Amino acid sequence: MQSAAPVNSSPTIGDLFRVSLRIGCLSFGGPAGQIALMHREIVEERCWVDEDQFLHALNLCHLLPGPEAQQLAIWIGWKLHGARGGLLAGSLFVIPGALVMLALSVLYSAATGLAWFAAIFLGIKAAVLAIVVQALLRVAGRALDTRFKLGIAVAAFAALFVLALPFPLVLLLAAIAGAVAAARRPDLLKLKPVAPLDANLPRPWGATLRAVLVGAAAWAAPLALILVTLGPDHVLWQIGLFFSKLAVVTFGGAYAVLAYMAQQAVDHYAWLGAGEMADGLGLAETTPGPLIMVTQFVGYLAGLRAAAPFSPLVGGLLGALLTTWVTFVPCFMWIFALAPWMERLERAPRLKGALAGITAAVVGVIANLSVWFAVHVLFARTVTVSTVALPDPASLDWRAAIIAVAAAVLVFRFKWNVIRVLAVCAAAGLGLGAI
Repeated sequence: MQSAAPVNSSPTIGDLFRVSLRIGCLSFGGPAGQIALMHREIVEERCWVDEDQFLHALNLCHLLPGPEAQQLAIWIGWKLHGARGGLLAGSLFVIPGALVMLALSVLYSAATGLAWFAAIFLGIKAAVLAIVVQALLRVAGRALDTRFKLGIAVAAFAALFVLALPFPLVLLLAAIAGAVAAARRPDLLKLKPVAPLDANLPRPWGATLRAVLVGAAAWAAPLALILVTLGPDHVLWQIGLFFSKLAVVTFGGAYAVLAYMAQQAVDHYAWLGAGEMADGLGLAETTPGPLIMVTQFVGYLAGLRAAAPFSPLVGGLLGALLTTWVTFVPCFMWIFALAPWMERLERAPRLKGALAGITAAVVGVIANLSVWFAVHVLFARTVTVSTVALPDPASLDWRAAIIAVAAAVLVFRFKWNVIRVLAVCAAAGLGLGAI
């Protein structure tokens, strides 16, 4: 990144609105592309935030659960116009993609059962498999720079795939391993030394407490309303509670929690099928905003299929809105509560070690997701041996396998972008679906 010009820290709220809306509408390409877009718009072109501030804020966002790009947008708004600016910038980062994803979810449910539609999504599912493997290799190349981190990644994969341990427990154990290593052997994590903390740095407890109280109340309000009016057995309560838990453990990007979310939504709650989960990820890849927006697709289908006392459409819309609320509202709370502590957090070695441990474990988590998708996309049946779901070789879908190989060639050999790959594979699925 180039050094920015002197900071112009006086944009109006209208300026912030226009730029935030532009970013929200153009934020394709995952967190790397979204952060690069924000850097160009905010740091390079308008000089509203300087380079060091931007990078320090990005480091803070990596420490927090949730989509780091949205949290960075919230921080930019907070830095420029306080809580009002944070609410504006963070909301506009999500709303365009949420509206697109909701429209696609409605169209998806309406067209389910049509042969041509199923053929298109045969190609999309196969393409998603190649895209997830690409994400795995990218994260692994960036995160596993020591043997200790590689060991954490392998252990995380084994814990999930072989032992079927709970995803939050795997992250907790990885965080503990990283924190212990940071305290005793920081070389195992390649942690850079931190400057001593200034004893005169303020401790803004009041601002943090207010942010936590207000944020937690906003987060819990719809859940409380559902509990009082519909009871704890209604699907909306289950949706709100599950995705609230997910919001707390979403470290390392959307891919890190997708396997856990998919397994719970498919196997435990039976809100949708494994193939539909892959379809939802394919749709999320084509929309602006965070990839974790796929949660809205899951919430929509869950509400649609257990809608009483509402109509199916209303139940689906309520499920989608509730999922979006409990997924993204916590991001505002994290930033408003912790941004004033940024400098202190950056100089906490054990916290950095815990984050490094989680980041390494995320590689194993995404590897588990890759295997899960491969088994369910390429094979029609599985055989469970102990806790491991193995594919039945006789049930291989040769059409999906051909498209997956072609998608891998387009992604790794020709470096095509996600939307282009999805479009070509959808067309291939439509063609092979007729056979």
